[in-house]
Amino acid sequence: MDELIKYYNKFNEEKRLNSRHGRVEYITSMKYIHEYLGDMKSQKILDIGAGTGRYSVALAEEGYDVTAVEYVKYNLGILKSKGSSVKAYQGTALNLSRFEDDSFDLTLLFGPMYHLYTLEDKLKALKEAKRVTKSGGILLVAYCMNEYAVIIHGFRDKNIKESIKNCKLTEDFHCISEAEDLYDYVRIEDINGLNEAAGLRRLKIISADGAANYIRQTLNRLDDEEFELFIKYHLSVCERQELIGAGAHTVDILRV
Repeated sequence: MDELIKYYNKFNEEKRLNSRHGRVEYITSMKYIHEYLGDMKSQKILDIGAGTGRYSVALAEEGYDVTAVEYVKYNLGILKSKGSSVKAYQGTALNLSRFEDDSFDLTLLFGPMYHLYTLEDKLKALKEAKRVTKSGGILLVAYCMNEYAVIIHGFRDKNIKESIKNCKLTEDFHCISEAEDLYDYVRIEDINGLNEAAGLRRLKIISADGAANYIRQTLNRLDDEEFELFIKYHLSVCERQELIGAGAHTVDILRV
């Protein structure tokens, strides 16, 4: 966890989410958050691993009752400095004991699964999120995807031979992460196994960013109208099951 703190003390999460490829992810995720929130502003939202508050602050400004949990003090400080109505606490996805069972209508688990590299910890975080979400409520969980990591870090950036030599890939090219790697990468079958173990039912699974992270430079060259057309295209295909596992990020939408 110390390495994670050092990383986020340097990494500009605000800049990433405001970049064009980050905006694709944000716009897509918010579309589905709103789809399941509806127009009921009385709904209570929990944002676990809230980072600097990109989602929680925006939702609070829309009038929702939002609570946020963030592990990294630096990120938490930025979130609190925004002066929103978000109730923000330091904590981890593995221990939400400050909250009672069935406390929230909709829960976001967008950051933690990126950095929990054991099945045991992933399942613990998922069960904790389920516990604090009301029966019949909605849980949205984000993951970093395996094939994106292999294609970009492995082949594009020419780390594939080193990754194999260092036992960071299985024979069928599944990433093997440890704490010092900071990020963990999964396939759809891994997510399915977690849901089954946690007793969660999927409503939808989407690719939050699709091709966006593969074509960052191309997106930056588009004019505003062309970029809006890319957003329209992406939203039209983000539920296509044959494309889900290929993007950088996947959002699983679950009924508790």
